[in-house]
Amino acid sequence: MNQVMDVILNRKSVRAYEDRPIPNEVKGQILQAAMRAPTAGNMMLYSIIEVRDPAAKATLARTCDDQPFIAKAPLVLLFLADYQRWVDYFIHAGVEQLCAERGEPMRRPEQGDLVLACCDALIAAQTAVIAAESLGIGSCYIGDIMENYEAHRDLFALPQYVFPICLLCFGYPTQQQKDRPQTTRFEKQFVVFEDRYRRLSADEFAAMYRREEEQAAKGRSLPEGVKNIGQWMYERKFNAGFSKEMSRSVRAMMRAWIGP
Repeated sequence: MNQVMDVILNRKSVRAYEDRPIPNEVKGQILQAAMRAPTAGNMMLYSIIEVRDPAAKATLARTCDDQPFIAKAPLVLLFLADYQRWVDYFIHAGVEQLCAERGEPMRRPEQGDLVLACCDALIAAQTAVIAAESLGIGSCYIGDIMENYEAHRDLFALPQYVFPICLLCFGYPTQQQKDRPQTTRFEKQFVVFEDRYRRLSADEFAAMYRREEEQAAKGRSLPEGVKNIGQWMYERKFNAGFSKEMSRSVRAMMRAWIGP
């Protein structure tokens, strides 16, 4: 196995960091890698904010579903889906006048543009994660940045066409984090298909979470009234308060993006 595959296959989320800063040279390499990530049409439809203000990090620790380790992370990067830069550039370049001469309005970013920009930002974020891992630096994605849109918009002065898609915490992992085993993933047959999508059967669902179901049968505590892992995951993730807030927040962000 080559070194790149070794880095990818051994990476795990790290939520506890040594009390030491990441050198500027190393931080520069992480950002350089992010900016070399694949990007749609070479447009780089993202921006990155390094969150250095301790007060801002403390706010994020609260607004991102109460995760105190965010405030302690040596490096916090916010990845933004960003079409504002291009809209501003189009206006600067006289696109409004060009469109007026043609008798048509200048098009504004729509839903497809938002999704494309989110893809760009996430590809850049994952490239930063792999670069950091190769340098001995752990990381953790914080999807909860998509909650509390109004608070995050104000905290970072986000204009209309900027969407906070993910927050990343970086730091040197503690020994406990290094020794902690990786979480498991679904087996290949449940994820990778040939030529077309395939919905899973009841037997395949049973096989997909067999180990967890066996642990539950041996006495793993499940919430009252919850009978299996599927119901547990529904309550713990999909139907949880943070998930509902994220959906509300994303609707608000999309309304702001699309406009009246």
